[in-house]
Amino acid sequence: MKIYIRSSSCISPQNTFGNEGFLTDIIEYTDTRLKAIEPDYKEFIDPKQIRRMSHVIKMGVAAAKDCLNKGNTEMPDAIITGTAFGCLEDTVTFLTRMVEQDEELLPPTAFIQSTHNTVAAQVALMLKCHGYNNTFVHKGISFESALFDAIMLLNEQDADNILVGGTEEMVDASFKVLTRLGLYKCQPVSNLQLYTEESRGTIGGEGAVFFLLTDKTSDNNLAQLTAIKTLYKPKNIEENIIAFLAENSLKISDIDLVVTGRNGDTRNDEVYKNFGNTLFRSSSLANYKHLCGEYSTSSSFALWLAANIIKKGIVPEVVIEKNINLTAPKRILIYNHYQNKYHSLMLISAI
Repeated sequence: MKIYIRSSSCISPQNTFGNEGFLTDIIEYTDTRLKAIEPDYKEFIDPKQIRRMSHVIKMGVAAAKDCLNKGNTEMPDAIITGTAFGCLEDTVTFLTRMVEQDEELLPPTAFIQSTHNTVAAQVALMLKCHGYNNTFVHKGISFESALFDAIMLLNEQDADNILVGGTEEMVDASFKVLTRLGLYKCQPVSNLQLYTEESRGTIGGEGAVFFLLTDKTSDNNLAQLTAIKTLYKPKNIEENIIAFLAENSLKISDIDLVVTGRNGDTRNDEVYKNFGNTLFRSSSLANYKHLCGEYSTSSSFALWLAANIIKKGIVPEVVIEKNINLTAPKRILIYNHYQNKYHSLMLISAI
């Protein structure tokens, strides 16, 4: 069965939400952390509810509703999300109050909204959707796990339209901890010069991206989600990539564009650089993490990018690393890994 992306919506550190141009107005940051550009939430959420919602919940609800609007769908049959850290802002608030108030007279709101499934639950409550609702917390492949679940539901014909999203927020506490652990750079760097800055660490990011998946054909569909695969600490990723394409009757030469998860960390990018000189030496290459930053579900931004490239027939100049006769791509391979442990492959094709 063929799976299609009917619509998508993306809140990120760039102007990607709503009817903004497709990466035409790029924002440069000179920092080690990129913050999402938040829309006017009053268009999607009751103002009385907004003040009780944390950052990631507002982003997730707005992106989900905008995705449904773009797909001309009022009610999805299922809602599935992926997140590694969940609602960090509420988690930090609750834990801080536990310490400050000696574990007494604790208001329950922060605890209730600190769970990982809050975004999916909040979307369902606002839509009054009583269908299948699930959240995957699988570290660096949380979003891919959500996609797998949606694909299985569609293949089993248990749903026709499924809302799938990847959400993550960056708060001061988590940013400081991850910086001390060496994930992020210690010195500010321009995100547009991220790949020329040879140093350890990357830049932090956050965002919320939702997709409406369906098995129904339509001229309005953005692209086809042809295949997806996840790997944990693979011994030979090159063999896995070749095998993944072979399973779909393809070779590297059949791929018009390869989108990689380079993030500016010399340790992280070594595998991408090696492939650029070997497996992908004759392929057009693109990167995306200099626009959204590094976070566990950043592959959702890559899928949003690939789907829009396929639909619009345009590859934004800002994402191109290597251009080899690149015009309007019909097949795009996304290869991303998170901390060189969680690897994922996604194949996107024109409808």
